[in-house]
This record gives sequence, C-alpha cells and structure tokens, in this order.
Amino acid sequence: MTNINKDATGADKPITEKAKEAAGSASEQVKAHARDVADTVATEASNYAGHAKDAAADEVKNVSSALRTAADEMRRGSPQERTFSQIADGLADASESMRDKDLGEMVGAVSNFAKRNPLVFLGSAALIGFAATRFAKASNSGGSRTDYGDRDDNRMARPAPGIPSSTANQTGGVQSPAIAPNRERNTL
Repeated sequence: MTNINKDATGADKPITEKAKEAAGSASEQVKAHARDVADTVATEASNYAGHAKDAAADEVKNVSSALRTAADEMRRGSPQERTFSQIADGLADASESMRDKDLGEMVGAVSNFAKRNPLVFLGSAALIGFAATRFAKASNSGGSRTDYGDRDDNRMARPAPGIPSSTANQTGGVQSPAIAPNRERNTL
C-alpha cells in the first residue's frame, strides 16, 4: 500500500516527493538567510574597518601635528628641526593616503613594499614594535613606582661569599652594623 495524496491540481503525489520539495524549499530559505547574514556581517566589518582606518589616520595626523609643533619650537635650520619637519611631512602624507585608500589597497601596498624591501620592512616592524612596547609600558600607570625605597627584590637574601653566616640577618642576608635599623626608634 502506497501513501498517495492529491496536490492542489488533483494529481496524485507520493509523500516522499512532497518531503523532498519541502526539504528543498527549506534548504533554499536557509541558504538565502545565510547569504543575508553573511552580507550583513561583511557590511558591518567593512564599516568597522573604515572607522578604525579613519581613527588611525586621525592619530597619525595628531602625531604629525605634534612633531610639527616640536619642530617649530626648535632652532630654525637645526638638524633636529629639519628631521622633525621631514617626519611630520611624511606622517601627514601617510595620513592623507590612509584616508584615500580602502583597506584592501593598503594591505596590498604594505605587502608589495615588504616584498620589494624585506630588510627595511622587518627593521621598521621591529622599531614600531619596540616603540609600541615602550609606549605601553610608559602608559601603564599601575606599573610605575615613585618610591624606590619600597623595592622588595630581596637582593641581600643570601650572604656574600666569604662572609660567615653568623653575621647574616633573619632573612639570610648580610646586615652591616652601620646600616642596621634601630629597632628602639619610634617610627611614624
């Protein structure tokens, strides 16, 4: 016995064909929805990259302006003034170039430069990395110490060679009588 249903035209269709049609229709709907989601994600990513590119261009322009100001405050014609001016000009040009190109073009330009000048590219990347690390360390307010007397690095934890351990203090380090703390003194 075969399950046969009639469709809208009155023709008989087996249930398996109806299931195949329904699955095909559902599959097309899922594919269309996936394409829509992918397009939305691509558009959002492109917008985000555009905003990030504009923000980076603004930062480069700000650095250029700061260098231009520093160059203006230096003695006219000095090597430092000329160097700062040249760097400021180069950064200003780079900022404008960043604004004019899309992200794909910029990646391609960097890739081409790296292929043509690998040593300069690697040296520049290392220099930028060092500068970024120094900047990040300098910007970290929690990591800075203003009182070097608080250092707890325990450098005097073990006696120096040739010094008997009987002169070592409680932590195992050598304590000179000249700099031994006065335990009787009242501290604030």
